[in-house]
Amino acid sequence: MDPESLKIFVAVASELSITQAAARLGRVPSNVTTRIQQLEADIGAALFVRVGKRIALSSAGERFLQYAQRLLSLADEARHVATQGRAGGVLRIGTMESTAASRLPPVLAAFNVKHADTRIELCTGPSAQLLEQVRLQTLDCGFLALPVSSGGVAGLKASGLQARKVWREDLLLLLPSGERDVRRATQVRTRALAAFKQGCTYRGIAEQKLGLAGAPGWTVHEMSSYHAMIAGVAAGACVTLLPASVLALSHVVAALPTLAAGHADTYLVWREGYDVPAFQQLLDGVGH
Repeated sequence: MDPESLKIFVAVASELSITQAAARLGRVPSNVTTRIQQLEADIGAALFVRVGKRIALSSAGERFLQYAQRLLSLADEARHVATQGRAGGVLRIGTMESTAASRLPPVLAAFNVKHADTRIELCTGPSAQLLEQVRLQTLDCGFLALPVSSGGVAGLKASGLQARKVWREDLLLLLPSGERDVRRATQVRTRALAAFKQGCTYRGIAEQKLGLAGAPGWTVHEMSSYHAMIAGVAAGACVTLLPASVLALSHVVAALPTLAAGHADTYLVWREGYDVPAFQQLLDGVGH
C-alpha cells in the first residue's frame, strides 16, 4: 500500500475512468489498471465495480477512499513539518461560496506572494459538509458559518476541532422589485426561497427568518451559485438571503429591495494539533 498506489486510486476514484485518470497522472492506462489490481490484491477487496461501460466505487472502495486521502495528507503533512515548510506542501481549504467570492481572493493572493511553493487546493460547499470534511481530515481547514447543530466553539472543541472568528457578515434578504413595500420578513409574499443545499447555515437562517416551518406554500429552489440566486430574485421568481459583501459585488444592488436579516460570523476551523507551517502562515494572514 505504497503512496503512489494510493495516489492512483484517489485519481481513479475522482475521475471514475481509468483513461482519464491515466491522462491526469501522465501514465498509460494499462499501468493504472495494474496498480489498481495490485492494490485490490493487497487489501483483499474490490475497490471498483463495472456499471455498464463505466466504473464506480464499490462499497469497500467508498470506505477506503477517505482513509487513502487521509494517508496521503498525513504523508504530505509529515514532509512539510520535517522540512519546516521548505517542501511547500499542499493546503486543502474548504470555504463557503460567499467567502470565496468576497473575502478570500486578497487573502490567498497575499499568501501566494509570500509562499509560492505551497499549493492551495480550494473547494466550496455548505458549512455542515465542510465541518465534517475537516473532522474527517479530507480538508485541512475550512471557512464556514457554524451550524446550530455544531454546539458552537465549545462543541467544536469537544470534537477535537479549533476555531477562530475571522469575519462578521451582515446578512440581507434580497426581494423582487414588487416587494418594496415589505418591512418584515414575515410579510414577504413571494413563496419561493433560493438557497444552497441542506447544511448551509445561511439557508437555515433564511428558513427561520421567513418562517418556512409554519407557513404553507413555500418551496425551496436549490441552486449552486449566488449569481443564479440573484438572477432568480431579479426575475421575481424567489427571494434569497446572502451577505451584504456578496451583494455588493453584483450590479443589482440598487435595483432590488433588501431587508436586514442580522449577522453571522465566519470562522476558520481546523483540527486540534494541525500546526504545519503552511497553515500557520494562513492563520497569521486572516482575522487581524
